[in-house]
Amino acid sequence: MRSTGFKQDGAKVLEYVRWVMVRKRDEAAAAPGDLVPELPAALDPATLGAACPTVVTRSYDFALAGSPYRFGDYQVGEKIDHVDGMTVEEAEHATATRLYQNTARVHFNQFTESKGRFGRRLIYGGHVISLARALSFNGLANAFHIAGINGGRHVAPLFAGATVFAWSEVLAKVELAGRNDVGALRLRTIATKDRPCADFPLKEGTADDPAVILDLDYWVLMPR
Repeated sequence: MRSTGFKQDGAKVLEYVRWVMVRKRDEAAAAPGDLVPELPAALDPATLGAACPTVVTRSYDFALAGSPYRFGDYQVGEKIDHVDGMTVEEAEHATATRLYQNTARVHFNQFTESKGRFGRRLIYGGHVISLARALSFNGLANAFHIAGINGGRHVAPLFAGATVFAWSEVLAKVELAGRNDVGALRLRTIATKDRPCADFPLKEGTADDPAVILDLDYWVLMPR
């Protein structure tokens, strides 16, 4: 599914491509095969400059933001342990998922899901992304603007009662043409369940580390 949003003046403000797995109406029917669109590995950073209004950096309050670190303080290949953990509660994830307007019964209907594959409700992936983003504030406090999401995977399921941790790696660092107020960092943020990230868990051999639940690749803008 490709979707594009426009402002009243016709300027494009959002475009995304998403594909999903759905239940077959007839479980005995043959699967139609994968239909994965061909997309670039990452958004062109040259397109990111228009994603954010001008930031008057002399008026930007780094103390109030929570960190003195700017665009120039980060290096490609740097890994950041976000340290904190956040335990997910049933009421919390259900409330957040309603706010995101996701009505899938797998997140809400314990009567049905108690008879399903996991025996309980599944935490919505959007909530996991929100938690990882919130945790990343510790280490990336001035990454105030998400300019684009390159891609990501929900690697494994999450359930209430588990504690989410996260770490990030700086994949790329780009000065934006015509912008001396902000620069772009390409980040890869990994979220885990019930495992702190001091050793940056990702793989066990060629397989995903069993603690990893999210692998997200995105661009942020940060004051210079």
